[in-house]
Amino acid sequence: MEKILDLISKEVSDAFEAAGYDRNLGKCGVSNRPDLCEYQCNGAMAGAKQYHKAPFMIADEVAEKLSGNEMFEKAESVKPGFLNLTVSREFVRSYIVKMLHEKRFGVNLPGHEPTIVLDYGGPNVAKPLHVGHLRSAVIGESLKRILRYTGNKVVGDVHLGDWGLQMGLIITELKLQKPDLPYFDESFTGSYPKEPPFTLSELETIYPLASGKSKEDEEYKAAALEATKKLQDGDRGYRALWHHILNVSVSDLKKNYKNLNVDFDLWWGESTVHDIIPGMVDYFKDNGYAHESQGALVIDVTREDDSKELPPCIVLKSDGAALYATTDLATIQKRMDEYHPDAIYYVADKRQTLHFTQVFRSAHKSKLVMPETDLQFVGFGTMNGSDGKPFKTRQGGVMRLESLISEIDEKMYGRIKEGNAAISDEEAKKTAHQVALAALKYGDLSNQPSKDYIFDIDKFTSFEGDTGPYLLYTIVRIKSILAKYEEQSGKKAKEARLAVSESDNEKALCLALAGFAEAVESAARELMPNRICAYIYGLSNAFNSFYHETRILAEEDEAKKESYIALLYNTLKVMETGIDLLGFDAPERM
Repeated sequence: MEKILDLISKEVSDAFEAAGYDRNLGKCGVSNRPDLCEYQCNGAMAGAKQYHKAPFMIADEVAEKLSGNEMFEKAESVKPGFLNLTVSREFVRSYIVKMLHEKRFGVNLPGHEPTIVLDYGGPNVAKPLHVGHLRSAVIGESLKRILRYTGNKVVGDVHLGDWGLQMGLIITELKLQKPDLPYFDESFTGSYPKEPPFTLSELETIYPLASGKSKEDEEYKAAALEATKKLQDGDRGYRALWHHILNVSVSDLKKNYKNLNVDFDLWWGESTVHDIIPGMVDYFKDNGYAHESQGALVIDVTREDDSKELPPCIVLKSDGAALYATTDLATIQKRMDEYHPDAIYYVADKRQTLHFTQVFRSAHKSKLVMPETDLQFVGFGTMNGSDGKPFKTRQGGVMRLESLISEIDEKMYGRIKEGNAAISDEEAKKTAHQVALAALKYGDLSNQPSKDYIFDIDKFTSFEGDTGPYLLYTIVRIKSILAKYEEQSGKKAKEARLAVSESDNEKALCLALAGFAEAVESAARELMPNRICAYIYGLSNAFNSFYHETRILAEEDEAKKESYIALLYNTLKVMETGIDLLGFDAPERM
C-alpha cells in the first residue's frame, strides 16, 4: 500500500510537471508548523535557481494547478516560496479505511520471505544475567518481532558463552572444593550421576572466585588452562561436568529471559561449532585466505579505500588457541550451511565494532558467505546511572537483571494498589509486572540503539510523558471506553463504521494512524526500534488530545458516536500491535 506522504507527493509532483517544472521538485514532508498546515513542499525554493525565477512565482503556479484537487482542502503558496498543504477530510477517511483493511495495516511485505539470523543475548553460562545484558536482549527481541512483522523469516540465536577458559576455571575450582567427585577420577568407568554436584547459587559463587584466583595465582591459571584443554579434547568426566554446568545455567537463563518476555529459537553456544573449527582453519590455509604472522594465523582485512590500516583478524593465537573471532566465523559457516540466510545481524555492545568489522570482512573475503549476504552489526550504547557512569547498585556492584526487574515490579505494585484498592493482589502483581516491563523496555528502546542513556527509574515508571506506563494507560483508557460503549449499546466496537472526521483533533488522530506503516518499515530498514516508540507516543498524544476535546459516549448523534468508536477501536489495534513489536503488552485495567 502506498504511504500517505507518497500519495500527496505524487499529486504535487504532477502539479509541478503540469506547470512546466521538474516533477522531482514535488516531494512533500510533514509540516513543522502544524498550526499552519499539515504537509509542506519546498520544491519551489529548490527550483528557483534552476529556472531563474522567484520561488514564490513557481509556488503560485503549482498552487493554481492544485486548485480543485479533491485530495486537498487547501494548497497555498506562501512567501518566499513554500507550498502549505492541508488534505481533505474525505481523502483522510478513505485512506484510513483502506489501511485498516490491508494486511498488517499497510506495511509493504517483500515478494519472498528473506531469512535473517539474529544474534542477540550473548550471556555467559555459570553467571547470572545482569543489567549489562539488558540492552542486547531488549533491542534484539524487538528487532526480531519487527523484522518478522515486515515479512522476514527470522531465526533468533542467543549465542551462549559456554566454552573456553571460564569452563576450565569452574572445573578447576570444583576439583579443589570437591576432589572426591567421580568426574575427576580418571579410572572411573561407570555412569556419572544425573543430578549436578552443585546448585545454581553455588555455581554462581564458584566462577567469580575462580576468576579472581586466576588473576593472582599463575599456577592456578595454568591448571585452569589445562582443564580447558582436557574439556575441549573430550575428557569424559570433564564433558559430563560441563553438561551439568550447561543444564543448570541454561535453565536459569531461560527463566529470566521469559520473565523479560524474550525468547530464542536457537540456544547455540561457542561449543556448538568447536568441532568444525579445524576444518575451517584448514580451508583458510589451503585457499590462501589466512597466513602466519608472528606465529599466529591471521586474515588481513584492510581494504584499499580504508583511511587507516585495520589490525588483521586473528584466527589462531601462536599457541594454536582459538578466539572469539574464530568461533564467530565458524558460527557464520554453520548458519550458512543450515539456514542459507540472506542476512545475519548481531546485537552487541558498540565497543565491539572493530571485532565485527574484522569478522565480517574475513567472512566475505574467505567466501564463507555469499557476496550479497548482508552482515550487519547493531552496536548499542551504555545504560548509565544518574552519575553518567555504567549503571551500578547502591553498593557499587553490578546489579542482577532479576533484581532490577523485581525492584521495578514492587514500585509499580505499590502504585497500582494505591490507585485501585479493590484490585486483588494476584491481578495487581500481574499488572505491575506488565507495567514494569513496559517501563523498562520502552525506557531503553525509545533511545537510538547506538546512544548511551541515563537509566532513571522514577522517570521511566511515570504515568505521564514519554514513557511505557503512559502508553499502557492510554490503551487501558481506550479499552474502558470501548467496553462501556458495548455494554450501553449492545453493539460490537469492531463493527463500527468510520465516517468523515469533523473536528481538527479527530482528523489529527486519523493522520497519526496513517503513519503506522512508514514507522514500522523505517524501524525495520534502519534496525531502530526507537522509530516505533516515537510513532506510538505521537499516536497516544493525538488520541488523548481527541479524548479531552470530545464527548465520545455522551454524543447524541449515533452515527457520529459510532464513527468515534470505530476510530478508537482501530487506534487500539494499532497501539497494541506497536507495543507488541517492542516486546510488551497492556493489562485490561490499571
